[in-house]
Amino acid sequence: MEEGSDYRRWDELIPDALGLIFSNLPLQEILTVIPRVCKSWSKAVTGPYCWQEIDIEEWSNRCQPDHLDQMLEMLITRSCGSLRKLCVSGLHTEMIFNFIAENAGSLQTLRLPRSEISDSIVEQIASRLSVITFLDVSYCGKIGARALEAIGKNCKLLVGLCRNLHPLDTAGKPLQDDEAYAIASTMPNLKHLEMAYHLISTTSVLKILSSCPELGFLDLRGCWDVKLDDKFLKDKFPKLKVLGPLVIDYYERNDWDDCSDSSDAFDYFAWEFVAGEMGEFDEDEDDESYWDDEGRLEELELRFYEGNNEDAGLYGWPPSP
Repeated sequence: MEEGSDYRRWDELIPDALGLIFSNLPLQEILTVIPRVCKSWSKAVTGPYCWQEIDIEEWSNRCQPDHLDQMLEMLITRSCGSLRKLCVSGLHTEMIFNFIAENAGSLQTLRLPRSEISDSIVEQIASRLSVITFLDVSYCGKIGARALEAIGKNCKLLVGLCRNLHPLDTAGKPLQDDEAYAIASTMPNLKHLEMAYHLISTTSVLKILSSCPELGFLDLRGCWDVKLDDKFLKDKFPKLKVLGPLVIDYYERNDWDDCSDSSDAFDYFAWEFVAGEMGEFDEDEDDESYWDDEGRLEELELRFYEGNNEDAGLYGWPPSP
């Protein structure tokens, strides 16, 4: 930088500042473009500075399960114990749930919709999620009242819970109040609760309202057997906003329906650029399986800048020209 200049070089910014800036970029660019610009930028994205909040929910809807586990392990490891927020969809293995719990010392927000998590797994890991304040386990069909009770007993700081169901999963089934009673008996500090399309009764909802005095928002869309009088709610719970049960011109769509191979840039990844840290990539392997559509690799434009590139070999990349 020239002496007396009013401007500061980008590569001289502290890693925390760079991480804050890079966190506004798409995940793909953070992993495949930024590390190749210069050493300081590479250091910023391989350290914890970009990974205190990890949101790969949209991308995870479109990737293969084994790729998802590899990506999640890599990003959580990079967070170095500073992970505060994690949003990911469709997890399948007990191993990855345990890995998340092992690194949840600072985790406050956890979104795991459409994941294959079970009651027994939740009971095993709930004690390690003690600082969680917001949890989303919507559309997780293998958990029930046991899991919610374990969460409530171990996550005393919990103020937000999303436990929405898909209408097709509950159509024609009898009332099941056990989850509502588990919430009422173990989560007294809730301020935000979503239970769309649950097969619950008015009695169980009133139990939640009486047990959670700080509740400010309750989503009851599609809970057709719940009958709440507006005047009663206004008089007894003046700060409470209730959404539903009536849904007008609305159908709770599963976000899987929105997934398409060409919807956006998240449905492909240059896996070879990050494979060095995953340790699973075979250079001789046909890489077409990592790309959804033919020719997608050509759509990824990588710009190389002059600067230090001594660490390029660490990732298996050629040096920048």
